[in-house]
Amino acid sequence: MALTAKDRVLVIKLGALGDFVQAFGPFAAIRRHHADAHVTLLTTAPFADLARASRLFDDVWIDARPKAIEMAGWLALRRRLRDGGFKRIYDLQTSDRSSFYFRLFWPGPYPEWSGIAKGCSHPHANPWRDFMHTVERQAEQLKMAGIDRVPSPDLAWMQADAARFGLPSRFALLVPGGALHRPAKRWPAARFGALAAWLADRGVQPVLLGLASEADVVAAVRAACPNALSVAGATSLFDIAALARRAALAVGNDTGPMHLIAAAGCPSVVLFSNDSDPALCAPRGDRVTVLRRERLDALAVEDVRDVLSL
Repeated sequence: MALTAKDRVLVIKLGALGDFVQAFGPFAAIRRHHADAHVTLLTTAPFADLARASRLFDDVWIDARPKAIEMAGWLALRRRLRDGGFKRIYDLQTSDRSSFYFRLFWPGPYPEWSGIAKGCSHPHANPWRDFMHTVERQAEQLKMAGIDRVPSPDLAWMQADAARFGLPSRFALLVPGGALHRPAKRWPAARFGALAAWLADRGVQPVLLGLASEADVVAAVRAACPNALSVAGATSLFDIAALARRAALAVGNDTGPMHLIAAAGCPSVVLFSNDSDPALCAPRGDRVTVLRRERLDALAVEDVRDVLSL
């Protein structure tokens, strides 16, 4: 159903980075389908600027994610949602938390709701949805809500001055970090260092990406390859996209920046252990290669080198 200019639509997508990047296809599909409506995104603070820059939304709201005991926060969120006058809500987070937001409209009236909340008007009624890759799952969810075509994410609007990093014409991005609480998702830093040294020997400048909090991992890589250049902690998401467009290739763990790098079109090799399933969450694209081992310490440097095109 096409809504009119007087109608209001809400999209819920709270995070994390990889999931948020993969949601830009659904975001664009919703925007196109509701071209005349006022479309608002409810997200978390780390992604608000990204959403605004995309120009796919008329408004961006930040969800403070109140804790269970923060009654004032829940009441404020309930009031904001109910006063928003939304005719339809697309819950692309489809978590227990976001599904609970449907309950905040009690005792009614309830908006049309696409998601998995019990009793919603447009449920993603596939009992196997949890076994689908994020891309197919969200496309099917939107199809059940009347949106047939979901494009791949187009991040051409993510622009930044990559020249300010002073990189040579030929460089590779390495992403050796990842979630601290999931160390099994990290390839050993020493092997990233060995790969960096191999790239440097072939005239490709290794460039290390990461958070400032990952300085120890970056230091371990540079210990094995002093020629590696670190920009960890110095890049915005927009910088990463700009660097990805210029890079010869990227190699990294299953972590959010690799989704962004792959979506920007960079030839990418993404490393997986059994701690996460690429069939459900791997970056997508014609230039994406996935390497998986039960344990990442069983993945040899030669295995990665063999799939690189230089």
